[in-house]
Amino acid sequence: MEKAIHTFSSLLTSINPELGKTELNYILQHCQVKTTLNRDIIIRENKIQTHIFFLVLGLARGYYVNEKGEEITTRLINSSGWITHYSALISNTESKYTFQTLEQSEIISLPYSIIQEGYKKHKGLERFGRLIAENVLINQQARIESFQFLNAEQRYLAFIENNPELFNRVSLSHLSTYLGIKRQSLTRIRKKLAGH
Repeated sequence: MEKAIHTFSSLLTSINPELGKTELNYILQHCQVKTTLNRDIIIRENKIQTHIFFLVLGLARGYYVNEKGEEITTRLINSSGWITHYSALISNTESKYTFQTLEQSEIISLPYSIIQEGYKKHKGLERFGRLIAENVLINQQARIESFQFLNAEQRYLAFIENNPELFNRVSLSHLSTYLGIKRQSLTRIRKKLAGH
């Protein structure tokens, strides 16, 4: 538990060196550390989020269920990533996505009300909120642009290049929907690249 808080604290100070001790302590005293099992639900679709979550260790995904009843993975979150449907969180509306762990994970939760209160009490925390938003936005934009500018094989290669540590940790089903490639096509691409 202490290790998780220390990891989180180090990350916050590395991305925001201007974060003062008072501001950092304010955040840390309201954090809760939770160990989850594989397939534990962190955020549920059609529910209002009251917390933002930070994945210290492990793997998680965000997904929605389409009209055919298929789960479509939209986010893959590795260690040191934020678990949130951020626009729903800040607008206090229901999440359109479910977020679940894909392996045993260690997660820090922080009430959004505490973050909002912190903006009023501590000027330096506004940058903290902006950095979270920027991180989530960059990841979402990269995924959108991959569909606009890359073909299926290029999307797969870009994913492997940018996420080498996830290659054997994400199921083919989750990866195919995340990349927008039919499972059979993804299998063919993998065989072709492996030289079979």
